[in-house]
Amino acid sequence: MPASKTEKFSLKDELFNPQKVEKIAREIQEVYPSFDTQNFIQETLKAFSTLELKERIYHIRDMLYKYLPTDYQEAVSVLLEALPPELDNSKTDDDFGDFIYAPYSEYVTTYGCNEEHLDFSLEALRTITKRFSVEFAIRDFINIYPKATLKMLESCAKSTNYHERRLASEALRPRLPWAKKLEIDYTLPLRHLELLYADKTRYVTRSVANHLNDISKRDAALVIEILKRWQKNEKQTQKEMAFITNHALRTLVKQGNQEALAFLGYVKHPAIRVKQVKVMTSIVHIGEALVFEVEIEALEEVALLVDYVVHFCTRNGTRNIKVHKLKKLSMKKGEQSVLKKRHPFRANMTTRKLYAGEHLLEIQINGTIVNQVHFTLKA
Repeated sequence: MPASKTEKFSLKDELFNPQKVEKIAREIQEVYPSFDTQNFIQETLKAFSTLELKERIYHIRDMLYKYLPTDYQEAVSVLLEALPPELDNSKTDDDFGDFIYAPYSEYVTTYGCNEEHLDFSLEALRTITKRFSVEFAIRDFINIYPKATLKMLESCAKSTNYHERRLASEALRPRLPWAKKLEIDYTLPLRHLELLYADKTRYVTRSVANHLNDISKRDAALVIEILKRWQKNEKQTQKEMAFITNHALRTLVKQGNQEALAFLGYVKHPAIRVKQVKVMTSIVHIGEALVFEVEIEALEEVALLVDYVVHFCTRNGTRNIKVHKLKKLSMKKGEQSVLKKRHPFRANMTTRKLYAGEHLLEIQINGTIVNQVHFTLKA
């Protein structure tokens, strides 16, 4: 049951709950009648209250190992036969699949990532990914059997199924969040991206852009060179190429990388006057918001990428810097614009621990800091 408005939302309970466990148990029993459905459900759910999200995935995997046939290929064949129909291939985006099938790919990588079962396991992952993405589970195969796995993923990149095509990029991302680190050279998967950047599906092109963004943190020049070549080739539509470019360069833009900004059409020192940076709340209490505005006048026609940078206090007295997007502007000569922003400092943030003290706010335009002002955060 979904959480009520007064209850705290629990992602682990939303994704892994009694109804979901019963669902896969029924699906498995339908193709494997001797499956002990009742005890599988009971034993699986018994431990749920003590387990976090990832732990539930591993626990379901282990329960499957206990209740399925002891022969690996026979057990995986049962899982594959019990899978629901493939995800709708007519969609174009945000169709990740049902998390309850994540234990299936974990089963494959835990018990089948070996020489004996390599080909069978890779094909199993390819089948599962059309129901739930296997981008995490397959990374063990990439590290241990790079040649065979890269070959399979290259085949996926040419598939008519966009979930397979996305996997060919997403699984090979150098910095895929929450995933195991890859040990292969980050340039090896570039041939996969060459097959994917002209894709007509946003789910795929977003992964390509994220992949390039990962690489940019290590090799900015290479990413800009690739994007320039892709843009020149005109194999992708102008609109989608613009999306890929902007998304791939987002980290470099935040860092103020001048080559990336120039490629996007932003000059380093635009002809503008920053007339005022006004902080309405020079003292902000945790749980409240910093409210500020910046007034800009264009001295000639300009394209502006305006960010704001917050220097957060840390426990040891240093500063933790975070760049936030403010606005993209195209201004004519003599035009003035007032940009207003309300930045909340929420208590009990999951992504950042807030500390009281003097903070710094900077305004960054086209990668260059143009003004700054201090404010105080109090508990």
